[in-house]
Amino acid sequence: MWIGSGILKNYRIKIKLLDKFNNKIMEVFMRSLSGIQPSGILHIGNYFGAIKQFVELQDEYEGFYFLANYHALTSSPKGEDLKANTINVILDYLALGLDPEKSTLFLQSDVPEHAELSWILSNISPMGLLERAHSYKDKVAKGIKPNVGLFTYPILMTADILMYSPDIVPVGKDQKQHVEMTRDIATKFNETYGKEVFKLPKEKIVENVATVPGTDGDKMSKSYGNVINMFGSKKALKKQIMSIVTDSTPLEEPKNPDNNITKLYALFATEAEVEALKEKFRAGNFGYGHAKNELFDKFMDYFSPFQKKREELENNMDYVYGILHEGAKKARSIATAKMDEVRDVVGLLKKNY
Repeated sequence: MWIGSGILKNYRIKIKLLDKFNNKIMEVFMRSLSGIQPSGILHIGNYFGAIKQFVELQDEYEGFYFLANYHALTSSPKGEDLKANTINVILDYLALGLDPEKSTLFLQSDVPEHAELSWILSNISPMGLLERAHSYKDKVAKGIKPNVGLFTYPILMTADILMYSPDIVPVGKDQKQHVEMTRDIATKFNETYGKEVFKLPKEKIVENVATVPGTDGDKMSKSYGNVINMFGSKKALKKQIMSIVTDSTPLEEPKNPDNNITKLYALFATEAEVEALKEKFRAGNFGYGHAKNELFDKFMDYFSPFQKKREELENNMDYVYGILHEGAKKARSIATAKMDEVRDVVGLLKKNY
């Protein structure tokens, strides 16, 4: 039963919880949890749709942010590629501002209780719920060959979330349905076993940047091959930006100002700068190539400090591995306690023999 809330001096949100068994009030931090698949190099859609929120929430919530490497297996990557991608993503996390002094960072595979809880939840999850998952249907529509892991992805994602009892789950707009499904499955479990084992989380989405367009105008996704990365050589990054698809309107003619270049430019620029770019399109004698160069300059101004920090981290991998080790210890201590409760409720005997 939630009975009150307050703010700490460091601005982290603290809530008061009634311990019904000991009849006393406990104060705990509100918690934020989310994760990203290490299925390739992260792109600006990952950053503006999710990671930027993770960083901004660190001072308000106790953060748990993980690398969803079990989920990455749904695309059947080569083992060495997955290992390399996992290292790249933790480097990206740290370079972009996630602070191990404020947030717990860990690998999903370092907490095997995620897979156990996923199996238990799969036995009370309706098939129809999974069949309605937008992400599964979208990937199949794009010609991606599905497997069982891809189909049951929402159940593992549910386990990832419910394990840590978060108050909010910062996600991209395209992941909102998965958080809704998490609430549905948690409610079904609690009702099935007659006990409120799982807390119902809420999604947190920044609406104006929740879905970042790719170079082809569709949602930015590694699966669609339309991404703009944050890290890499300057030449490669500029090539991605210059590949943004535009129409064939001649240089001298006015152009639709609400095009894909402008939408991406708005991620980095002020409102006044965005309006100035739109005015150039309306006036004519301003080509898409010119606009792409302006976008690239803004992009580099924004990400250059992060790129420098990432290079420094690459030269101190012992520090990076230490962060993952400590994060796994903390995450698993919470997961162990939660699974003891879950096993007891569903009737799995403890090892007391």
